[in-house]
Amino acid sequence: MKVLVPVKRVVDYNVKVRVKADGSGIDTAGVKMSMNPFDEIGVEEAVRLREKGVATEVVAVSLGVAQCQETIRTALAMGADRGILVETDAELQPLAVAKLLKAIADKEQPRLIILGKQAIDDDMNATGQMLAALLDWPQGTFASKIAIEGDGVTVTREVDGGLETVALTLPAIITTDLRLNEPRYASLPNIMKARKKPIDVMKPADLGVDPAPRLATLKVSEPPKRKAGVKVGSVAELVSKLRTEAKVI
Repeated sequence: MKVLVPVKRVVDYNVKVRVKADGSGIDTAGVKMSMNPFDEIGVEEAVRLREKGVATEVVAVSLGVAQCQETIRTALAMGADRGILVETDAELQPLAVAKLLKAIADKEQPRLIILGKQAIDDDMNATGQMLAALLDWPQGTFASKIAIEGDGVTVTREVDGGLETVALTLPAIITTDLRLNEPRYASLPNIMKARKKPIDVMKPADLGVDPAPRLATLKVSEPPKRKAGVKVGSVAELVSKLRTEAKVI
């Protein structure tokens, strides 16, 4: 069984993002970039499936600028077998990403696609669901546990009220939640091996997809700074301030 794992290049989660002076977006100049954490979980789960003998090949896919090859190399160092880069400078929004991934899925014919449930840069949480709709595949989102047996997969998913278990028929789409697994660190030997693993590079036009954005960002601004807190001298003073100054949201 072939498993396809999309991986996105995002601003590292340890970096404090800055808004451009003109308010047109986030300033990424000189900023450390890394793989989206939810996608790391997807790569880890796919590699574990191959180690169990369930999957035969893990293919990491990234979409975007040429530097996305670094993100693919990270996935290869974690254990993915090969990579695919759809290179474009266009701003990629979820629908365009889903269309590109569908075209790759049509070409690669995977039995399972594992995506992060969302990217930490836009928090859209839409690509997996859109891809499932385009492919007409069943989907299990926010997965905290996956069990594959034969042509079926059981997904335990996290919902507001607790846990929900769904049974899907392969091929299927799964999006990962934080508690699915803990991604491994790539060892130095695996990092060296990853340099020799193949990465196929193509353009959106090669897949017959127009990635032009359909939404326009009008303005990006930083959230208002929080005011410093104050200390009260007694419970009575606290109650008084709650009555007179506290705002109901």
